[in-house]
Amino acid sequence: MQAADVMTPNVITVTPDSDVGEIASLLLEHGISAVPVVDADDKVLGIVSEGDLMRRIENDTDQHRSWWLKLLSGGGNAVDYVKSHGRKASEIMTPHPLTVSEDEPLHRIASLLEKRHIKRVPVVRDGKLVGIVSRSNLLRGLSVGRQSAGGTDDRAIRDAILKEVDENTGVMVDRLNIIVADGKVQLWGLVDSKEQRQAVQVAAENIDGVTEVENNLGFMPRGVGGY
Repeated sequence: MQAADVMTPNVITVTPDSDVGEIASLLLEHGISAVPVVDADDKVLGIVSEGDLMRRIENDTDQHRSWWLKLLSGGGNAVDYVKSHGRKASEIMTPHPLTVSEDEPLHRIASLLEKRHIKRVPVVRDGKLVGIVSRSNLLRGLSVGRQSAGGTDDRAIRDAILKEVDENTGVMVDRLNIIVADGKVQLWGLVDSKEQRQAVQVAAENIDGVTEVENNLGFMPRGVGGY
């Protein structure tokens, strides 16, 4: 399997001028733990993670914990503090992040994450962002255990499921991780309701070439990180 077989598409991004309050709100709204910073051409300039946001606060551990818990629970004071004292994405991001191509093998991505001590890596095509592979994406792909015999067909099935879900169900595909091996589909990620969970399954079942669907979708609690 390769990056394109497991990556999260439709990645939520920010610009270099995005302020910290906006970024924090995006992380909470979409249930993710980091966001790439891109320019007007979708070239990846950096990544802002929860850790980058927390480092903007004073180095007192208790103050870190208080600020972040209040933010996760929707506390207005924390958000106001971040907006009034924070800086732009370009100033707090981790710049020049490692990226991989769509055809990068999963075992090499695993090695890169381990060596660089990072949790995720953007996927680019012709220098432009097309997805992101997190540790959870990677582990679910590796759990399949081998390159499926379907190869390109499996990738086409995955793309078709994501397209159907994105265009017709109202479910946010950036929260989903879909693995396809020999026509067998594994659905992972978070949705907002039982109805959305069923909609994703029905979308998968109706795609040509799908022989089996394993639905592991969970429900989206406020503030739980995806990638």
